[in-house]
Amino acid sequence: MEFTVLGWPPEAPTLRLDFRTFAYAGKFVMSTTGKAVIRATTSHERPPAGEAVRADAEAGPEAIDPEVFRGNIIGATAFNEDRTDDTTVWIRYITVHTDRRGNGLGAKLAAFTADRIEDNGYDAVRIAVNNVFAYEALHKAGFGYTGRETGLAELVLERPGPDPSVRYQEGLDVFRERDLSDGEASFLETRRGVAPPERVSPGDGASKLDSDTEPAVGPDSESDSDTHSRPDSDPDRKAD
Repeated sequence: MEFTVLGWPPEAPTLRLDFRTFAYAGKFVMSTTGKAVIRATTSHERPPAGEAVRADAEAGPEAIDPEVFRGNIIGATAFNEDRTDDTTVWIRYITVHTDRRGNGLGAKLAAFTADRIEDNGYDAVRIAVNNVFAYEALHKAGFGYTGRETGLAELVLERPGPDPSVRYQEGLDVFRERDLSDGEASFLETRRGVAPPERVSPGDGASKLDSDTEPAVGPDSESDSDTHSRPDSDPDRKAD
């Protein structure tokens, strides 16, 4: 599989993803955000058509031809500059195909995206997360908790950021004070008192599908949902 940047804001290409298999698919059709993707390069890597289609999409338009979507995309990120600081970029959305979640691809794609943003001369990359699984995955991508939250109660992570060993548990404690699903509560118990996860890079197993069983990075605050940072969730601005 191949990691690549499709374009940079504010005039990036649009990306049409299948709404049945990608959370936040509609967010990628805007040209105002940069796009990075994981693209399948072999038939084995390409997500199987028709599998793991979201149940709530069954009521969608019956006349949609699946061929209009980019079938070789496995994962995607959308990003743009901070509105008040042109040295900082926010990763707004990370989404992974439903049939490829749980393979660590979200963390690798986040790491790749941040690497390319830094290579392009930006000083910092930020993302805001609303669930503990995304929080864990972003630490694998080299992000660290800043101690700040957005107006939407999302935790702000940054790269380069604070020493993860100092604030990693602090962020987990924030989640421990919230209403949690059984899966989130169980996961948090496994992370009590432990060190941050080891950092990954896109090259770590990027040429194959991993067999690990880590929690998937993925809609809204469910344990298997995709990471997102809403366009108006900058911590220094009032959210809608």
